[in-house]
Amino acid sequence: MDGRSTLIESVGSPPDADPIDFPLPRSCPFQPPVEYRSLRAGGPVTRVRVPDGGEAWLVTRYDDVRAVLTDPRISADRGHPNLPMTEPVTPRSRQAIAAVGRSLIGLDPPEHSIPRKLLTTEFTARRIQALRPRIQRHVDSRIDELLAGPRPADLVAALCMPVPSMVLCELLGVPDRDRDFVVRQSTTLVQRSATPEERQRAGGELRGYLDRLVAEKEAAPGDDLFGKLVERDREDPFYDHDLLVGLGMLLMTAGHESTTSMLALGVALLLDRTDRPADLVADPVAAGAVAEELLRYLAIVDTMPRVAKADTEVGGVPIRAGDGLLVGFASANRDEDAFPDADALDFDRGARGHVAFGFGVHQCLGQNLARAQLEIVYRTLFARIPTLKLAVAAEELPFHDGNVHGLDRLPVTW
Repeated sequence: MDGRSTLIESVGSPPDADPIDFPLPRSCPFQPPVEYRSLRAGGPVTRVRVPDGGEAWLVTRYDDVRAVLTDPRISADRGHPNLPMTEPVTPRSRQAIAAVGRSLIGLDPPEHSIPRKLLTTEFTARRIQALRPRIQRHVDSRIDELLAGPRPADLVAALCMPVPSMVLCELLGVPDRDRDFVVRQSTTLVQRSATPEERQRAGGELRGYLDRLVAEKEAAPGDDLFGKLVERDREDPFYDHDLLVGLGMLLMTAGHESTTSMLALGVALLLDRTDRPADLVADPVAAGAVAEELLRYLAIVDTMPRVAKADTEVGGVPIRAGDGLLVGFASANRDEDAFPDADALDFDRGARGHVAFGFGVHQCLGQNLARAQLEIVYRTLFARIPTLKLAVAAEELPFHDGNVHGLDRLPVTW
């Protein structure tokens, strides 16, 4: 037995064990796969087989997840051929993933440092505070339409999908006349019911629109994210035209889908598990605390892919250069060593240390924006419709499994 096998065996992961198929299915929209608990107990990493037949290391423990996300030998490169994908991919979709990754999410330091620094000032708590009245306006408008419409209603379509899209339009400086178009395209891109052809067409039309919008901002920068980055680029060149378009696509897809899922699942969980949700979210501070525990508990992003660019180790297990890794956010947020009684929903927990937004240099840039939307939607929705209730049993809710899991529809009435 070689040294590596001896080390793996010593931490509880059999050296000759066959990789398990991944992703693991969820039996409940509110819970991560039940196998994560035993995997955490069994060792720091588990060998898994992803849908394209490749293999990767699944990292399940909280401390190990944070260590991996700060290890300079582990890369976020979306173009690396060994980057593990948890959903089936085609050569074309892998190219699209690599293209989006070049905008920010797939860069490693030092290349990552400049664009991250340029963007950070636009997502500070102070900047988002200034955006809150506009977020509130969009939320109120959608609830007005919800109340004027038929019952039961689909809260995903009526509120949870359009609000993040409209907020992102505000951020990017999309003119009012174009917002319905942008919302339609971005919604199609994240709708599981859309066909691959529909998503491809929507993606092409959205990219074409963003290409034209960036050109307009380059000619006449405004007081929005694109405009400010154009002006800064003239002083410290980095964000060229194509990178700005890629950034817009990243925000309108990844940022949209994750916030939509958190809004819908959070509302569904509050309606299913609490008697009077309006009392829990009666003011911004209380609503913020509820949102924080929901972020930990639901952890709607299951894993994040990484690849080792040099030999390293995770919890004592050697990881070789070129090995793919899946960093388990959902598992880490239920780690009993980090969160006592982790499977309990505790709104007094104050667990800001969760990894729902990641950790390290790639920690979600838009976390302040996401938190503001969650707090405003939860508080406003239950204040305005205190009799809101599920129109179907929780076990009948149509949820989609996947790396970003959520609800296809949320039927509600009042």
